[in-house]
Amino acid sequence: MVDKKSQDGPGEHAQPRRRRAGGGSRSGAVTGDQAVYGMAVASELTGVNPPMLRAYEAKGLITPHRTAGGTRRYSADDIADVNRISDLLDEGLNLAGVEAVLDLEEQNRALRAENDRLRKGPQTRDQDGDSDGDSDGD
Repeated sequence: MVDKKSQDGPGEHAQPRRRRAGGGSRSGAVTGDQAVYGMAVASELTGVNPPMLRAYEAKGLITPHRTAGGTRRYSADDIADVNRISDLLDEGLNLAGVEAVLDLEEQNRALRAENDRLRKGPQTRDQDGDSDGDSDGD
């Protein structure tokens, strides 16, 4: 099964953020989505062995960034995602169950964002009756 670092480590309750584009900061400070960790370091930080990290990627549970040469690079967000997966596995779920939970959590976030948007009230309409500000009617 999956090894995992102790329960008091960072990212224990972090919610996964999946399928992000690569990125980072030019300011020199490392951001959550900046891919800076190789597989060995990601494995050490999470307690998950490299074959399991590859299995998580194959299942679509994580999407590490890739260098031009194809080497996997993990961000702090990816590390948090792996820790979340480990937590779910420790609760007794299998990988299919983890995938279902992560998908439901992502849908829940999207629905909450849509709900918040709708609660802000109706958008103002322009002269052609749409809300996009152009005059083509769509």
